[in-house]
Amino acid sequence: MNTVRDILHKKGNTVYGVSPDSSVYDALEALEEKNLGALVVVENGKLIGVFTERDYARKVILKGRSSKETLVRHIMSSRPVFVTPDTTIEECMQMMTEKFIRHLPVLNSEEELIGLVSIGDVVKYIIYEKDFIIEHLEMYIRS
Repeated sequence: MNTVRDILHKKGNTVYGVSPDSSVYDALEALEEKNLGALVVVENGKLIGVFTERDYARKVILKGRSSKETLVRHIMSSRPVFVTPDTTIEECMQMMTEKFIRHLPVLNSEEELIGLVSIGDVVKYIIYEKDFIIEHLEMYIRS
């Protein structure tokens, strides 16, 4: 059974984060610079939330707030749903679908942040696996 560990092995463990005391504007600049849809929010080395484009749209723009004056801590998704390296791909898809989220932080057994998995990462991995199986079935049929 394929797990989050397989995705991280393929894509790497790089995680971009932001301080909860950063301005939303600074966090948006980081999203744009890295071409991301989410940043983890880390305080004292611990995951405390996730900041997404959706948070910005719903909690700043629609509320008439200023992105330069609003802090990330005031609009981030706190108590984020997370997974472990042993979480299956199917479980990730189920969590993302049921909870309407697109990003899952990955924590190890010591609750250290070791990665971030997006819905795009999950879909790419599933497509890669299907293509791999098809290729091997075609080789088997030819031989």
